[in-house]
Amino acid sequence: MNKIRLVINNEATKNEREKFFIKQELQSILNLYAKMVSNGSWKDYSFTSGTKEVSFDVYQRSSEKPVIRILKNLKPKYFNEKYLIKDKNGAILKKSKNLNQLISKTSWNKLKLVK
Repeated sequence: MNKIRLVINNEATKNEREKFFIKQELQSILNLYAKMVSNGSWKDYSFTSGTKEVSFDVYQRSSEKPVIRILKNLKPKYFNEKYLIKDKNGAILKKSKNLNQLISKTSWNKLKLVK
């Protein structure tokens, strides 16, 4: 009798879990958001999800374009492009392979929100 093996595609299940921010990433972002709201700098936020990236968009007013976007790149070309910070024009302000480093090393008060 032949031996039957069960093959599980672990890569597929890993990719399914990585389609959004994981709990620790979301906690870091929301802690930053709470701090900036208490400063009066940020007013509103939203999430945007796509096939290549997931972003946390920050608004100064809820009717405008996002002024800052914190992105998780799901298909990075380089190892240090996993997490990005972009301005409202789409220019990359900072990039890193670790979200906590990116948030802690960015001086958020020096990033001016242009009206």
